[in-house]
Amino acid sequence: MEGFLGVDIGSISTKAVVIDNDTNILAKKYLWTEGDPINAVKRLLAEIESQIKNKDIKIVGTGITGSARELIGCILNATVIKNEITANAIGTLTLHPDARTIFEIGGQDSKIIILNNGIVVDYAMNTLCAAGTGSFLSSQARRLDMPIEDFGEYALKAKSPTKIAGRCTVFAESDMVHKAQIGHTKEDIIAGLCRAIVNNYLNNVGKGKDIQPPVVFQGGVSKNIGVIKAFEEITGHKIIVDDDGHLMGAFGAAILALKNYIRREFDFNVKEVQFETRGIDCGGCANNCEVVCVLKEGIFLDGWGNRCNAGIERAKKILSGQILKTHI
Repeated sequence: MEGFLGVDIGSISTKAVVIDNDTNILAKKYLWTEGDPINAVKRLLAEIESQIKNKDIKIVGTGITGSARELIGCILNATVIKNEITANAIGTLTLHPDARTIFEIGGQDSKIIILNNGIVVDYAMNTLCAAGTGSFLSSQARRLDMPIEDFGEYALKAKSPTKIAGRCTVFAESDMVHKAQIGHTKEDIIAGLCRAIVNNYLNNVGKGKDIQPPVVFQGGVSKNIGVIKAFEEITGHKIIVDDDGHLMGAFGAAILALKNYIRREFDFNVKEVQFETRGIDCGGCANNCEVVCVLKEGIFLDGWGNRCNAGIERAKKILSGQILKTHI
């Protein structure tokens, strides 16, 4: 059986799915990136391989998306590399052809995608601040000394959600402390935090967007039923959440690999190969580009960050010792 691997490598979590020619999911895994995307993908591949080893599946296409897609695409010799907007849209439209709006909130980023007749017509992503994302929720869960998995259930028990200043992590934390000190219950504070996240998302990422149903909610935060409820109450729309909504980027990447004409058998032994990255200051001209180089078993594999072809060639010479290295 032919299979297609999709990997979504993010700053907080790394996801993968394997699909067949009919887009049925044959294997899937979600784990933490832990600041090390290369080793996160190696752990991910070990999990995926164990799930399909007895299913007689041959991976013939590999799609990569996510913030570290260039790096991981290079390492895995991917057949297709696409941005998160494209991957999430393709994955969503496969399951919900009539979808008009996609909300996505991940570990450190969030995005909104507006669709019309199956075509992306508008989108936006958060910029510098992670307030209102999964990491923001996790930090508040630690402050309240409770598992993040319990947040949604607590929010549903609230009788009067507390108003929380959720546009900034620092302000939210101080506001939560103040509200607890004056007697607000933990349930009301958590429900208020869920509403603050939704308001922050709609007033920033969703500002000026034409939000129309059907609305699909994705990303790790979509597992929080308190946030789902807040979205429904504030937007007035029914929110669709799939069981595998947190894997939608990887699912879309796998579909893109399926639709791509390139076929190349994937070798799971890549997880045993030693890869490393190095930053090289070119120094060849006034631009002084920092070239990020990927090495496979100590040998130059690929690089980027250069504004001209001379940057790559100079980086190779620096790595080989032909030119005195300026920064590694």
